Amino acid sequence: MLKNLCNEDTTIPIFQSELATAERPALPAPTPPGISPWLTLLIATACGLVVANLYYAQPLVGPISAHLGMSTQAAGLIVTMTQIGYCAGLLLVVPLGDLFENRRLIITVLGFAVFSLAAAALAPAAAWFLAAAIFIGLGSVAVQVLVPFAAHLAPEADRGRVVGNVMSGLMLGIMLSRPAASFIAETLSWHAVFAISAVVTALVAIVLRFALPRRVPEPGLSYGAMLASMAQLARHTPVLQRRALYHACLFGAFSLFWTVVPLLLAEVYHLSQYGIGLFALVGVSGAIAAPIAGRVADRGWSRPATAFAMLAAAAALLLAQLGTTASTPHLILLGFAAILLDFGVTAHIVLGQRAIFALGAALRSRLNGLYMATFFLGGAICSALGGWTYAQGGWSLSMAVALALPIMAFLGFLSEPRKPAQ
Repeated sequence: MLKNLCNEDTTIPIFQSELATAERPALPAPTPPGISPWLTLLIATACGLVVANLYYAQPLVGPISAHLGMSTQAAGLIVTMTQIGYCAGLLLVVPLGDLFENRRLIITVLGFAVFSLAAAALAPAAAWFLAAAIFIGLGSVAVQVLVPFAAHLAPEADRGRVVGNVMSGLMLGIMLSRPAASFIAETLSWHAVFAISAVVTALVAIVLRFALPRRVPEPGLSYGAMLASMAQLARHTPVLQRRALYHACLFGAFSLFWTVVPLLLAEVYHLSQYGIGLFALVGVSGAIAAPIAGRVADRGWSRPATAFAMLAAAAALLLAQLGTTASTPHLILLGFAAILLDFGVTAHIVLGQRAIFALGAALRSRLNGLYMATFFLGGAICSALGGWTYAQGGWSLSMAVALALPIMAFLGFLSEPRKPAQ
C-alpha cells in the first residue's frame, strides 16, 4: 500500500501490482538521476511560454468576437473551447507520460500546438477559430507532461522545491500572457498574438528536443488499461479527490475574477486595452508563492500552508468587492486583491501537486492529469459563469460567487479527518 506523504491523511489501497517492484523491502527504490538548476530553469521557462497559449485569448475576447462576427453570448466560447481542449488533453494525452518516452511525447504534442496557433492566426470565421482553439488547448498539455518529468528527475527531499520552481514559471506564463496579448494586440493585431506564439512554441520544441534527457517509463499497462485505471484512481484516491476539488474551487474563483475584471476596468475605470494589460501585470508578483510553497511542503507543513492559501484567496475576493468606484485608491485596492488572489492560488496548486506526486512515480502522469483536468474544468465553468453573473448583477454578484468558492474549499478542508500522532 502506498504511504501518504506531505501531512496528508489518507492512503491509496489500489494499484499495488503496478508498484509492487518498487515497494519490495529487499529492493530499495532507485534514486532519481537529479536535475540541474539550468534544466529546472529551462523546463520552467518552457512551461510558462507554452501554458500562455491557453490565456492569450482571454483579454482579446472583445476584438476577436467583433472581427469574427460572434454575438456577445457566444464570445465566451473563445476562452471556453481552449479550456475544453486542454481538459481533454489532460485526460487523454497526459497519461501517455506513464507509457511512452517523455521527450518524444512532449515534442509531438507541441507540434499540434504550433499548427493550431497558426490556424487561429489565419482564422477567417468563428467556426475555424473555435476549432483551432480546441487544439491549442490540446497541444498545450505538453506542460503537464513536463511537470511530472521534472518531479521524476528530482530526489524526494527536493521534489517540492523543484516542482515549485517549475510551477513558478508556469504561473508566470499564465499571468504574463494577458498583458502580453493586450500589448501585442494594441500595437499590431490579435492575429499577431497567435502568429508570434506559434513561432515561440516551435522554438521551445526545438530547444527541448536537444536539452531534455530521455525518460522511458517502466513497462506496465496498455493505453486502454491505463485510461481505465484513471477511473479507479479518481474513485479510490482520497488525497487526489480532495486536492483536485479544493483547487477546482480556487482556480474557478481565479478564472472568474480574471474573466470579469477586464470588463470592470473598461466600463468603470475606462482603461484602454493597454491599461488593462498594465493592470494584469500587477498579479504577476503572486507567482513568487510557487517556490515558497514547494519549500514549505518539503518541510512537512502542507496543512497550515493549505489553510493559509485558501484564506488568502477568500480575503482577496472580499477586498475586490470594494473596488467598484472609479478612483485611484479603489484601483490600488483592486490591484492588491489581484496580487493576493494570485499568491493564494499559486501556492495551493504547488501544495496539491507535491501531495499527489508523493503517491508514486508509476502513477504520476495519470494523477497529474486527473488533478489538472478537474480544476481546469472548474475554471472553464467559472469563466463562462463570470460573463453571466456580470451581465445579471455586475461586479458585486460576480465577486460574491467567486468568494463562495474558496470558502467552500476551506470548509471541505476543515472536514478532513486528522491523522493520529504516531
